[in-house]
Amino acid sequence: MVKVKETLNPFDIAREQIDRAGKKLNLDSGLLEVLKNPRRELTVHFPVKMDDGKVRVFTGYRVQYNDAIGPFKGGIRYHWNVSLDEVRALSCWMTWKCAVMGIPYGGAKGGVICNPKEMSKGELERMTRRYASEISIIIGPEKDIPAPDVYTDSQTMAWIMDTISMNKGFAQPGVVTGKPLVIGGSLGRDEATSRGMMYATREAGKKVKLNLKGATVAVQGFGNVGSHYARLMHDEQGSKIVAVSDSRGGIYSEKGFDPKEVLAFKEKTGSVVGFPGTREVTNEDLLELPVDIVAPCALEGILTSENAPRIKGKIVAEGANGPTTPEADDILHKRGILVIPDILANGGGVTVSYFEWVQNLSEFFWTKKDVDEKLEGIMVSAFNRVWDMREAKKVDMRQAAYMVAIARVVEAYKWRGIFP
Repeated sequence: MVKVKETLNPFDIAREQIDRAGKKLNLDSGLLEVLKNPRRELTVHFPVKMDDGKVRVFTGYRVQYNDAIGPFKGGIRYHWNVSLDEVRALSCWMTWKCAVMGIPYGGAKGGVICNPKEMSKGELERMTRRYASEISIIIGPEKDIPAPDVYTDSQTMAWIMDTISMNKGFAQPGVVTGKPLVIGGSLGRDEATSRGMMYATREAGKKVKLNLKGATVAVQGFGNVGSHYARLMHDEQGSKIVAVSDSRGGIYSEKGFDPKEVLAFKEKTGSVVGFPGTREVTNEDLLELPVDIVAPCALEGILTSENAPRIKGKIVAEGANGPTTPEADDILHKRGILVIPDILANGGGVTVSYFEWVQNLSEFFWTKKDVDEKLEGIMVSAFNRVWDMREAKKVDMRQAAYMVAIARVVEAYKWRGIFP
């Protein structure tokens, strides 16, 4: 028998995940087709003047997947591997993430094909402002609210907010989230994805009877999400961080280390590699270390049928979007490893983005304590909804999360109907 090659196309994976959940929910085939396709896709090609005076044309995307529950919401990433299928998949996952968290948003995503590491701040600003102008025809506080993602940050959002505001003639803080505090950002937004992950990991630990105090953790991807997650697990849960990695490689120490010291080392040297008292490991080997919790916080498609049989953790907490293929999901489930799926595990970011948007619209701002308490309540409720579905339908956590999310979107369609 010839083995069919495992698909790593992110949008194919996203659609297969919908199919799996749709069958369990006995969805009408027509409705299933609606859920498997984006509502709107915008591709833009735009010129930017570079520092050397030459004009370069960039390609960008904004995919608006579904808005049955509320306005579109989703990040913008700058990466050399951005593709339309990747942005479609990410917008699809955002739809289910918002639905599973129980917040009134649909899903969207954006991206520009570029290498931000090779661009000056001035080039990045000019590219961002031109991209924002190109997609301004479909974004806005009441219709589509972008946020930071891979290689974008609060500065990127400030440029977008200013560009849209200048075109409108008045300040529009609600057009993006993840902004600096002084122009309408929310306290707690910088660590929100990671704090939500920590709450989800804590709840998962209760279910699999894993005491997080002293539990060993390996984090692939030591960017914003991975570094905050490692710090929170270390400082607030008493877990032992034994391995972390970035794009240049990883480090491992059985004794563990303080992730704050590693972050300071990375900021000084440009990488975690070479941190004193650790040995070097590859990004691939890090996933297979003998630890209690594996946290993939880099890019999609890194847990596959090839390495899933060698994963040793009791819990996989998905900080990245789409890090696990459907084949790997099946293997991990059969092996009794609890996967906290991305649309649940990293839902804290969009939840606090929602809080920021609400604060912008009401022009009333909350304390960090308010934000953290509200986030914890939403994360725990969402985890319990998914766990209850898992137990009721005897499926893995991802299918359960998709079933919770899709059922919510389907209910919205049933109430709204199809116009005209």
